[in-house]
Amino acid sequence: MVFLFIGFSSCSISYKLAQSIALHKMSERTVELDFGSVTVQDQILIAKLNEGVTFDVANNKKLLDLGQEVFNNTNYGYISHRVNSYAVDPLVYFESAKVENLKAIAVVSDSEITRRNAEQVERKFYKDKNCFAVFENLDEAIEWMKTKL
Repeated sequence: MVFLFIGFSSCSISYKLAQSIALHKMSERTVELDFGSVTVQDQILIAKLNEGVTFDVANNKKLLDLGQEVFNNTNYGYISHRVNSYAVDPLVYFESAKVENLKAIAVVSDSEITRRNAEQVERKFYKDKNCFAVFENLDEAIEWMKTKL
């Protein structure tokens, strides 16, 4: 099994919290999870994972469950805002590709090495290479994501 070193952990969110986010349609709301924080902004999940976490298929399922609870069957996107170092199991992209309403994934990092790794390695594991992009700053990623939704 191959692990890419970047940054994630495990997750759990209460149904009531997810329902509250979905019902109130707040423009921005942050949810603290055991593997990091996830900000819900419009139709986008923006995750900042904790230092040293291993983001594997089990943790990814928790994140996908959050997306399902918040967005139900509405299209959404996911941005990995990589401010910490952690490991990612590339198999998470195969699982994410099965979610029909998850339309795009972006990686944001100010580290050239992290961006290159995402572009050259992680991208190969995602179903639609046109819906996977890498950025140096969050604003660019959000603008790109809006074009995919």
